[in-house]
Amino acid sequence: MPEINLVPCCTNLRQMRNAVASILCIAVVMHATLAKAATAGAKHGQGLEKAELMLSDWPRIKSAIAPDAQLEAKIKTIVDGMTLAQKIGQMTQPEIKNVTPSQVKEFYLGSVLNGGGSWPGGNKHAGINDWLKLADQYYDASMSTDMKIKVPVIWGTDAVHGHNNVFGATIFPHNIGLGAARDPELIREIGVSVGKAVRATGINWVFAPTLAVVQDSRWGRTYESFSDDGALVKAYGYAYTKGLQGQFGDDGNVVATAKHFIGDGGTVQGKDQGLNTSTVSKMINVHGMGYYGALSAGAQTVMASFHSWTDAASGIDHGKMHGSKLLLTEVLKHKIGFDGFVVSDWNGIAQVPGCSDAQCPQAINAGIDMVMVPDDWRNFIAKTIAQVQSGEIPMARIDDAVTRILRVKMRAGLFDLRPSKGKFAGQADAIVSRALARRAVQKSLVLLKNNHSVLPLKANQKILVVGKGADSLQDQTGGWSLTWQGTENSNADFPSGDSILAGIREQAGLKNVVFSESAVGVNPREFDVVIAVVGETPYAEGKGDIPPTESLRHSSRYPEDLAVLKAVHGKGKPVITVLLSGRVVYANDLLNASDALVAAWLPGTEGKGVTDVLFRNKAGRVNLDFHGRLPFAWPKNECPAAAGSLVMGDAHLFKRGYGLTYRNKNTVGVLPINEGPGCTEPGGMQIFGRSLHSAASLFVTSVTGTSFDTQVSKEVVGTLILPPANPAVRVETTQINTQQDARKVTWLSAARFLARSTDKINLQSYASRGGALKFEVVVLQSPERPVSMSIGCGLNCEGKIDTTELFKGAFGKGKQVVKIPLSCFAAYGADLSKVDVPFSVLTDGPWSAAFTNIEIVADAGKDVDAMICR
Repeated sequence: MPEINLVPCCTNLRQMRNAVASILCIAVVMHATLAKAATAGAKHGQGLEKAELMLSDWPRIKSAIAPDAQLEAKIKTIVDGMTLAQKIGQMTQPEIKNVTPSQVKEFYLGSVLNGGGSWPGGNKHAGINDWLKLADQYYDASMSTDMKIKVPVIWGTDAVHGHNNVFGATIFPHNIGLGAARDPELIREIGVSVGKAVRATGINWVFAPTLAVVQDSRWGRTYESFSDDGALVKAYGYAYTKGLQGQFGDDGNVVATAKHFIGDGGTVQGKDQGLNTSTVSKMINVHGMGYYGALSAGAQTVMASFHSWTDAASGIDHGKMHGSKLLLTEVLKHKIGFDGFVVSDWNGIAQVPGCSDAQCPQAINAGIDMVMVPDDWRNFIAKTIAQVQSGEIPMARIDDAVTRILRVKMRAGLFDLRPSKGKFAGQADAIVSRALARRAVQKSLVLLKNNHSVLPLKANQKILVVGKGADSLQDQTGGWSLTWQGTENSNADFPSGDSILAGIREQAGLKNVVFSESAVGVNPREFDVVIAVVGETPYAEGKGDIPPTESLRHSSRYPEDLAVLKAVHGKGKPVITVLLSGRVVYANDLLNASDALVAAWLPGTEGKGVTDVLFRNKAGRVNLDFHGRLPFAWPKNECPAAAGSLVMGDAHLFKRGYGLTYRNKNTVGVLPINEGPGCTEPGGMQIFGRSLHSAASLFVTSVTGTSFDTQVSKEVVGTLILPPANPAVRVETTQINTQQDARKVTWLSAARFLARSTDKINLQSYASRGGALKFEVVVLQSPERPVSMSIGCGLNCEGKIDTTELFKGAFGKGKQVVKIPLSCFAAYGADLSKVDVPFSVLTDGPWSAAFTNIEIVADAGKDVDAMICR
């Protein structure tokens, strides 16, 4: 590989003076240190505020774990002696709910995993020895096969902020809070702690750290990101990997995973599993940063991302990451030099065109080495064996994948140690690190406002505590805590944790504290001070996304928080607000109703870490000062531009790096409040068509009481006929503009073809700009019965219009572009502020049409060819 060229670039986007400079610098990693990828951990934490240089190509990374010729010779001997079935078994990873130890032995399985909300025996409160027993069973099964040389199974788990799937384990702050701490050494210590906790349960592989450099806080996984500062993510990727994995010199180490490769934090509108349109330069200099840190520390596995990539500069569509040979092999393995193995995400191969949950030659040929097939793993093994035998997947690719898997297992020492023989195995105290987690909470808090120095608080005051988050370990821990979404938990699920309310009571004395969640029936004037603990309720990927038409205004989603602050504000007593959130939010109204406001992020189980900083010590002096600084810029607009945008400068209320201390004071005045209906997207909202992200999914459903209701937005292979016994509708993949870009729907009797969203979509802002429902259609058979279209807004809420003549008139004329003003649907009863069905076509008689590029477009209803409503 040629020597890397380093090109000087600007240090501050707002100081640019011309368009050329703007274009050259849009991909700059602010405050990046790229000169040496393998420097010591301490150096990775230094110089985070200094502008550095921009890479012109993917860098070659020197791993802390060097190749070993003797090890490679052993691996080759094993691989040469394996059958094809044994090799494919090594590449297969089922979920523990769906695989027994005996099946690990029978199918030579190389790995198992437990997903979020999966525990031994399905028991949420399974003890440490229950985990360890199951780990031994899987290990023993893998070491009792008829292979010439037995290969141990490796168990992977999402220990993303502590060993968070295990009852009784300490839950650390989510990554966004750790990013605020700006302390790589703290991150390394947490990695060491998590490694010990995981090995205590017999598990040896962790799906962490997440290295996303998030650009849009609408993304529901924002809290999994340390920062939008690539240099900080790089430093943390190095430190966390060092802590988790070391160089496998200790059986408290676990295999680390750098994820999700690459650019998952940069999708358009923050859509989960959406489309990243970054240039190659931005991929290298922004989204690649965390990987340079983690891989230089020796990370042995990399997880592929769900999202897609289309290079905005070249227009090249690279498709899904799981199917990108360019990125997984040419970039990651060849240019960067990664010699561990690449694992897919949960059924991630199914999103590659032409693939399914059970088969994907393109993904394996692209560079996926181990395939996460939680459910249909037996079918996957059979199909993949057949694809190798037919030559669709070369045997050399299989041998390379298995070589990489064995390399990691040998480096990690898995051949030599039964899970229960580890020095931390079964030790209950190994999963508890409360002092470390409490220190992490203390350092993560960011003080945004402290007017009149109302903080720190004196302990001998009468305190009113309000807000839904005050006594909620569920809200403190957030998603990926015992369960996937984190919504099914209670305080009893965290026996070794403390709520923030518990910390307040300890600091002020039980008799001095009154708790009223809603503040109803209490008089704030009877107290010395009010502490309100408010914020987001738990969510994880997908469900945590904020739709693009909704704003970042916290009170729009959680009006109860503003209500409780209004109940106590202006009563002559200072109001201290502690905000729990997984992202930065527009919160001017909360700031106005607070004398002090602390961003506490998602602090985990140690709520007392918050109150350690809020209160003075017994001598009346500052106990602990605020240390945290914003890892993301705090918005002053409810619809801010994404990070890295050239127009984002005016969107900051507080810049990244802002954070007050008890010595560094600043008065925050009364802030303007925008309570608009939502955010208008100038480019429109896709429902189905050009790109791979959309606001809704396509379905066909009955309108006569029959039971079929089937999603068809994925590629239709062959013909989908519903219901099978007495068909009412057929759906096929067809072409209008490009290959397989449209859905052909043929009605035989009553049925509906529709797009449905799991979240309510606010279309008011589009309607106010003359927006329209726009789609392309080819009518293949003229309708014989009335055809109507509608926009739905929940039960008994719909705006339906007659479109029979529109479709009859389009018959035989090829592709037609239809634009129906949103005002038409509103006039017939649609509440556009809460749309869940943005597109629906209904008829009860024979006709056929193909549809594509279905979208909501601002201003399109004003076009001369838009439909005129009567």
